[in-house]
Amino acid sequence: MAYKISDECIACGACAGECPVGAISEGDKYTIDADACISCGACAGVCPVGAPAEE
Repeated sequence: MAYKISDECIACGACAGECPVGAISEGDKYTIDADACISCGACAGVCPVGAPAEE
C-alpha cells in the first residue's frame, strides 16, 4: 500500500528530501504519487507531525 499525507502536513518538506523515488511533490501540502510510492516509510520516519501514513 502506498503512503498518503494527511491534513496534519505543515509543508516543511522533510519528507520530500527523504523519498528515494521522488514520489512526493509540493503544493498547499505535500502529496505522494501512489503509483510511484514504494511504501518504504522513509517519509514517515522524518515527518515531525506524523502526516505520512500507509493507506
